[in-house]
Amino acid sequence: MATGIYNSQDHQVQIAIGPTMLAGTLSIPPDAHGVVVFAHGSDSSRYSPRNRKVARVLRESGLATLLIDLLTADEERVDMHTRQLRFNIDLLAQRLVYVTDWLAHNADARRLAIGYFGASTGGGAALVAAAIRPESVNAVVSRGGRPDLAGNALRMVKSPVLLIVGGKDIPVVGMNRQALNQLTSEKNLEIVPGATHLFEEPGTLEQVAILARDWFNRYLSAEPAVKPPKVEL
Repeated sequence: MATGIYNSQDHQVQIAIGPTMLAGTLSIPPDAHGVVVFAHGSDSSRYSPRNRKVARVLRESGLATLLIDLLTADEERVDMHTRQLRFNIDLLAQRLVYVTDWLAHNADARRLAIGYFGASTGGGAALVAAAIRPESVNAVVSRGGRPDLAGNALRMVKSPVLLIVGGKDIPVVGMNRQALNQLTSEKNLEIVPGATHLFEEPGTLEQVAILARDWFNRYLSAEPAVKPPKVEL
């Protein structure tokens, strides 16, 4: 069973999935009209400066954000050596589903439409989770993501999907083009000129934030399109 603890002062959350505790930061601006869950990629966390920068732009436009670590600190330490958990898309997606269901019943966030922002392998996990919870997820954005890792789940995604890739991230551009062809929902691919995988070049991450902001504001309404059924996890 998944349970949650929400600290309204510092917005730190802990979401328990059985014995596993996931840590995150939930920020809800006044009159928010949606909430975006960040699914981090490899070698990243909820403290990632890149994702925090994008999250700040989203909040400035009236969107709440939940930056969540889908792996525990112990799992991260193991993964630094094995590099296996970061590519366990099924595990990451299932945890993202638990987080989504927790949000749907959280007193502060349950009225908000839900979107996913996935980076690197988190992009693949976000798409799989969106396919599992089509009634709950209203939009997905993947930044430098690996949507190809979603496999057959791509054809099951109902949410509008925006894929953002750096123009110099050649292998990942090809992976995203192939994934785009398999998606059957509303979709778009944006290639940011001059950007590499981490969008470290001046101005490129700002472009990502603007593209994501506009996509989420377009598809995250004041209420979810279909209210999710109450589930016990």
